[in-house]
Amino acid sequence: MPEPSQSSQRSALGSLALIAGVVAVGAGAFAYTAGWLSPERLTPTRLVSALAPAGGPVLGHRRNHAKGICFTGMFESSGSGAQLSKAQAFAPGQYPVLGRFNLGTPEPNAPDATVRVRGVGLQIATPDGQIWRTAMINAPVFAVSTPEAFYELLHAAGSKEPDAMKNFVAAHPEFAPFGAWATTGPWTGSYAEELYNSLNAFIFTDSSGAKHPVRWSLLPQAQIVPITSADLAKLGPDHLETEIVERVSKAPQRWSLVLTVADPSDQTSDPTKAWPPGRRTVEAGTLVVQKIEAEADGPCRDINFDPTILPDGIQVSDDPFPAARSAAYAKSYDLRTSEAKDYPRTAASTQP
Repeated sequence: MPEPSQSSQRSALGSLALIAGVVAVGAGAFAYTAGWLSPERLTPTRLVSALAPAGGPVLGHRRNHAKGICFTGMFESSGSGAQLSKAQAFAPGQYPVLGRFNLGTPEPNAPDATVRVRGVGLQIATPDGQIWRTAMINAPVFAVSTPEAFYELLHAAGSKEPDAMKNFVAAHPEFAPFGAWATTGPWTGSYAEELYNSLNAFIFTDSSGAKHPVRWSLLPQAQIVPITSADLAKLGPDHLETEIVERVSKAPQRWSLVLTVADPSDQTSDPTKAWPPGRRTVEAGTLVVQKIEAEADGPCRDINFDPTILPDGIQVSDDPFPAARSAAYAKSYDLRTSEAKDYPRTAASTQP
């Protein structure tokens, strides 16, 4: 492989400051930790603490992806997903959904244009009593390949040492694709125009018992209109929330749920590695967002979008992040629910 030219190296290094800002504000993407590691190496408490902004955590709120808004709707299953999974969510029909659009930041009042990562948390319930929860982001790949590296990234992004990010990137070449997206990828002015990706691989089991490694994405049916972060800033600090409220009030918004099946040669343990184009895909149905509600009183407020809460027919793979995220989410949930007085509901919602 040819070595990069000096000019390309200077260009890459010149982007590190911007990348550091993206990571510091957005905390990279998900609130990952490694609860399964030995306590002296990394624990949920240590990593959740590392997510906190300089002034400390905002009490009563999620420790990451703290800025968000609730929605409810339906998942309209086409039945096509049943060829990969026996989960009832893939049988033809309509299933109730609740979810949360969000920004990857520990600051619930962060201006929209300062946060690169956008996400969606989703819960699909089926008549058999099972629940499927998932958390997705708009990045095409994740920033690092292990929970330990994510912890290192948080410290590098928050470090006062001038070469902290430079040294981190040099030690973690897998960061490059995420860094390129963070600095050059397109922005949009609406949650409805975002493509959201699971990034992590899961194992689907069909009715015959056959297993299929799968990742999934939500593809927006709304027209995508790219804008710059500067243009987004001009629209106001909370434009994404006001825009999605207005948009959904006029018409439900839709995304196609597309399942991507790995080839035997594809790895399933590293979310920094995209699977090559041309892999088999199955369009499993449509997410329909029908109603938006403010988080303070909305149905998503007390939902922990733990990605290991899965129905029969879906299980985790050898990717370490879902279990690690589960540990971090649980710690964050315990903290914020114990601080409910610091994030009060409105007076109207507390009345009988």
